[in-house]
Order: sequence, then C-alpha cells, then structure tokens
Amino acid sequence: MLLCMSSETIPPHPPSPLLSEVGVAQLLGYRRRLAFTTVILALVLEIVDTTIVNTALPAIQRGLGASESATQWVVTGYFLMFAILLVAGGRLGDLYGYRRLFLVGVGGFTLASLACGLAPDATTLIAARFAQGAAAAIMAPQMIALVQLMYSPLERVARLAVFGLVGGLAAIGGPILGGLLIAANPAGLGWRVVFLINLPIGLVALVAGWWLLPRGRSPHALRLDPIGTLLLGAALIALLIPAIEGRALGWPWWSIALPVASVVLAIAFWRHSVRRTARVGSALIAPELFAAPTFRLGLSMTLLFATATNGFLLVLSMVLQRGLGMSPLDTALLHLPFGLGVMAGIALIGPRVLPRVGAGLLIFGALTMALGLAGTAAAVAFAPIPGLIAATLALSGIGMGCITGPLGPVTLARVDRGHAGVAGGMHNGAQQIGGALGAAVIGSLFFAILDHGGAQRAFGGAVALDIVLLAAVALLARFLPGAIFAPEG
Repeated sequence: MLLCMSSETIPPHPPSPLLSEVGVAQLLGYRRRLAFTTVILALVLEIVDTTIVNTALPAIQRGLGASESATQWVVTGYFLMFAILLVAGGRLGDLYGYRRLFLVGVGGFTLASLACGLAPDATTLIAARFAQGAAAAIMAPQMIALVQLMYSPLERVARLAVFGLVGGLAAIGGPILGGLLIAANPAGLGWRVVFLINLPIGLVALVAGWWLLPRGRSPHALRLDPIGTLLLGAALIALLIPAIEGRALGWPWWSIALPVASVVLAIAFWRHSVRRTARVGSALIAPELFAAPTFRLGLSMTLLFATATNGFLLVLSMVLQRGLGMSPLDTALLHLPFGLGVMAGIALIGPRVLPRVGAGLLIFGALTMALGLAGTAAAVAFAPIPGLIAATLALSGIGMGCITGPLGPVTLARVDRGHAGVAGGMHNGAQQIGGALGAAVIGSLFFAILDHGGAQRAFGGAVALDIVLLAAVALLARFLPGAIFAPEG
C-alpha cells in the first residue's frame, strides 16, 4: 500500500548516463512535461490498485457469492505476481527498451482491469487480478528508467520528489476512491467500477506513451534469471496456499507439507542466487548485500511492516462494513483521518526528526502505530463512535508515516552505489511479498476468529498480530547504528 511510495524512487538498474543525455536532447519543453505526466498516470494506476479493492471486498463477496478465501486471493494475487516478476520486468526493459515494455505493461494492465470489471465469478476475478499484478510488475520498473532518460541528474531530484508525493496520495486515496465510486454507483456497476475506472486512464497513458515517450535501453543489460524467478514464485505460492485455503478445508496434510516445501524452495533459491552470481555476475537478488547489517535489518523491517499494514487495511474495511454495518462511503470517509495522519508523519515529522534521531524515528513510529491500532480495536469493540475511531486511525497514520518515509532510505543507507538498483528492487520486492503475506496471514486469522465470534472480536485478534509485528519492527530498529547515514568507519 503506502509502502510503495518509498521505493518508487529507486531504479531497477542504473541506466547509462549517455542514454540520459540522449533522452534530454530528444524531449524538451511541453512535450517532455506531457511525457512525464504520462508516466505519473501509470504510477497512479499501479499504486491505487494495491488499495482500492479493500473497500470493495464486502461488495465483491456479496455480488459474486465469493468465499472468504477467494476475497483474500483477490488482494494477494496482485501483490504475489508483482513480487515475483518485478525484477524480471526491470531487466526486460533493459533488454528490449523501456518505452516498449512500458506500453506492454500499461496495455496488459488495462486489459486485466477490464477482465476484473467484467468477471462473472470469483475464479475469473482472481485470475484477472493475477494478470494485473504481472502487468504492474512489467510497467513499474520502466517508469523510473524513463525519467532517467528524459531528465538530467539535477532535474531528476524534483521529478522523483513528485513521484513520492503522488505515490503517497495515490496509496492513501485508493480506499477513499473505492468507497466513493461504489457509493456513486455509476451506470449501476456497483463494485465493478473500481476496476473499470482504470480503462480511460490506461487508454490515455497508452496513446500518450506511444506518442511522447523516448526510446532507450541499457547498453549493459543484465540477463534474465528464469530459474530464480520460478524458485521464488514456487516458494511464495507454497507458503500462501495453506495460509489462505487450509482453514476452510480443515487443515489437510498438505497444509503442513507445503510450508515445509516453501522453506526448502527458499533455500534452493538462495543457493541458486549465490551460484549464479559467482558464475554470471547477477541473479534475481544480490546475496552479497546481506553482508551489510543495515540492509539485512532494513529488509526484515520492510517485510514485517508491509505484512502488518496491508493486513490491517484489509481487515479494517471488513470490520467497518461487516461488523459495524457501515456503507462503503462511510468506510471511505473514515480512511481520511488515517491518510492525513500518514501524510503528517511523512511530510512534517519525518524530515525534521530523522536527521537528529535516526533509527529512533522508526521505533517511535512503530510504537505510535501500535498504540493507534490498539485504540482502534478498543473503539470498534466497546465504543464504535465514528469520531473516536477516526481519532485512533489518525494516530495510527502518524505512526505509519514515521516508518514509511524513512524505511527505504534507512534500508539502503549503507548500500554501495553500484548495487543501488538491485537493492532498491529487493526492497520493493519485500514490500510486495509483505502485502501478499498480510492479506493471507492476517486475513486468515480474521476469518478464523470470525467463524467463532463477531467481526469486532475477529478484528481485535488480527490487530493483536499486527501489534506483535510492529513490536518486532521496533526491536529490530534498536540494532541499527545510531548515526545510520554517516559513512562506515
């Protein structure tokens, strides 16, 4: 969700300076501004669709007669394919051209959105969401590469700041926009409008991209790693299937065997990455980066934080609508104070405090968010007054913003510039994996408790797990060096 914004400023692979100069020469004035706007449109598409579906899930479940596990796959499928194919998407752009792969990604995303909006059943919708995530993984890495082509190094600073601002607003606005669209119900489309709204935006981005964007690709493109991609995908799927499907099927034998297989596949993936790096110089990940303690800790915090936040946003929409009987519009409005809190943490608190306290800001953010989540759970259970819930959500948002902003820079602070691209891709991949785990694990806990109690009680159990994950983030942050942005001695 909001985590996406912190990694959007990291290119999948550092492009050649020569390509950047060529791009600047090709695009000047209004044409370059229009090209940048086209890239921003694609950014909005990618990020909004990580969160817009949350508000629509109860309506989707009713409209399609979907099971609880099916609603989890609607969220998880997008994150899963994004995580698996993200690095491959960046390397395809290096090999075959950023403009070409951008158009392929936008076109695929638009078609997948149409399939989501027309889905006659839950199975079709899940398949279309998988396709959406795959298209997003192809589209996303090209955005930064195209900005690198179009602007000089100094000009990029302001453009990448726009990426961060727009990305944050898009992530915050997703659940709000979803609720507003469902409440408006244009043409009687109901929940389908949250997907169909992508069509005009996607078509505009596609036509404008064809007309405006410069051609370019890396002269030093890294090779694809199909075996690494398959191993990573198999490990994640083996972990997620039992988490989502096991409860409904009575925890059959494979619900234990698959997580064990996931560990085996993860080990195989690591060993393959080490061998491939030694043999050809690159793999899906860079194992040598884990030698830096700050990177190991930062990546672990990213995974835990993404799991907690995306799981919370999923169950929040469910409890507000299924437990408290709120409409999608009411649910959207309650996300506003949360979003404002996040923006306050990112824009007002983080930049002023991070240089002085370093990792202490992450600890403060994790504990503040945990306190806000506990307050939200208590308000939902004992005093479901919208104003009180809004206040606790605002506190949660402030804590979340204090983590979201600095987490990416902290993770990459001690990474050598030569590894900046792959390190950024690994950071973004950890975010997407966390998003999938949040929907699977925290969502499954919510539905398991819901089987034996009310939605408020289920929400409290899910929030308890969120708090444990945030406490782990705070604990890991304590092991970071005090002057994290100082050169290592």
